[in-house]
Amino acid sequence: MKVALIQPPYSTDYSKIDEYFKKEIEYLDSCDSSMDIIVMPELCDVPCLASTREDNEAAVRKYNKTFLDKCSETARRCGAIIFANARDKSDKGYLNTTFAFDRQGNIVGKYYKQHLVQSEVDKIKLDSDYSFEFSEPVVLEIEGMRFGFLVCYDFYFYEAFANMARYNLDAVIGCSHQRSDTHLALEIMSQFLAYNTNAYVLRSSVSMDESSDIGGGSMVVSPRGEILLNMKSRTGIECVEIDIKDKYYKPAGFGNPPSSHHEYIEIGRRPWKYRPGGSAIVRDDKRMKYPRVCAHRGFNTIAPENSLPAFGAAVSMGADEIEFDLWETADGEIVSIHDQSLERVSNGTGYVWGHTLEELKALDFGIKHGKEFEGLSIPTFEEILKKFSCHTVMNIHIKLRENHKPYNERALKKIVDLIDKYDCRKYVYFMISNNELLARQCKEIAPDIPLCAGAGDDPWGMVDFAIREGCQKVQLFKPYFDKAMIDKAHENGIICNVFWSDDPKETKEFLEMGIDTILTNDYNRIARAVNEFKEEK
Repeated sequence: MKVALIQPPYSTDYSKIDEYFKKEIEYLDSCDSSMDIIVMPELCDVPCLASTREDNEAAVRKYNKTFLDKCSETARRCGAIIFANARDKSDKGYLNTTFAFDRQGNIVGKYYKQHLVQSEVDKIKLDSDYSFEFSEPVVLEIEGMRFGFLVCYDFYFYEAFANMARYNLDAVIGCSHQRSDTHLALEIMSQFLAYNTNAYVLRSSVSMDESSDIGGGSMVVSPRGEILLNMKSRTGIECVEIDIKDKYYKPAGFGNPPSSHHEYIEIGRRPWKYRPGGSAIVRDDKRMKYPRVCAHRGFNTIAPENSLPAFGAAVSMGADEIEFDLWETADGEIVSIHDQSLERVSNGTGYVWGHTLEELKALDFGIKHGKEFEGLSIPTFEEILKKFSCHTVMNIHIKLRENHKPYNERALKKIVDLIDKYDCRKYVYFMISNNELLARQCKEIAPDIPLCAGAGDDPWGMVDFAIREGCQKVQLFKPYFDKAMIDKAHENGIICNVFWSDDPKETKEFLEMGIDTILTNDYNRIARAVNEFKEEK
């Protein structure tokens, strides 16, 4: 089977775009019937650097249809399968898309780039919503051959390779740019991909300049990791013959029978050793959309407040956020309970900080809610993270014995260390009331974790406090706020929570005022009200 890679020249000078697009068309016209698979690079309908959304979309309007029609015509003329990348249109905008054309020129599949660089999201405004949802690797079967896909930035996410390997691919198509990587780095990435997936890597890119040692690197790599073709920075069309069904099998450890690399490592895989992943992972705090519902102390109308069942119920129902309170124990452990004393929610007495963790674990934190929860123990912060890290945003209320006093720095560092241990930094923010000392401690120890100003002893002044202390959020305390406070917060880029609402009518009124996140004890009712509000808008 003959594979042809097309590597066109690329320019950062947008004024040359007509010239460079013409070159792409000439390359397609030069293809012939000896070729079975033709691969082209990323963004063929924007063949020069488009630094603005306007330039990008102007290029797409001008070249997209012409390019895709030419690919279809070339596939029919040459009797070849073609993979080429250009824009596709969705209801939400343009998508970075690899198109697959069969030998009759029909589009038989599409792959949408899964990892968009920040400029594609922020500046070019491509549709990226799909990339935050669970999905299986895209596998396209053509003539009995199984193709997987990566585009440019996708190549860097090695954790996806083992998932792709499960699908018994014959080739991974890489319509790419990767304009800042050296030829050596591109070789290493492509060899690693081929070896891990036991598939050929067919990668096409663009030449930054024929004398450049970065970019380019259109190549074919075998499942053994052998580089069969590397165009480096040469421009044009280059071909190589491959047996696309060829696989590489090695001993599965010394003295064992042969297997693919994927099968070998699957035997010893330990998923809990890796970064949080999978279908339950949600958008982090920066990316998650508003308005949101925050389950205050968990879904505490159906399970004991600040308990694993309450948090689990909320998270399993899709809570955007959960809120909980943290105290330090006598022996320096971190536990979740709202009150400083134990009487209201347990069969214990005294202050939280007057007991060791072992003593607290011996108490019953479920019986006061109902007999069905008898024997429930107090959760540690680590237990909460172990179950729910990256599955929801966590509104963490750091509780102080006395307001306007500094917090135990060792305990604060322990809280941050646990957040890091469970790879959860992007999914948390600290609620600190209006404590200037704690705000400054948090900014010193973990400046990237957002701060939320709470009511403290001056609820009407919390927006001013948030502005003064650089807080990213405020947690307004009803009834001590008005729309002027919300507007002032928003004018200063500050998100507005409200504590609290369990009434759907009141919730919608708060949302009309501009509230971003509703804290509630009755998660299901209020989540339905917020969804109705979003649908009405």
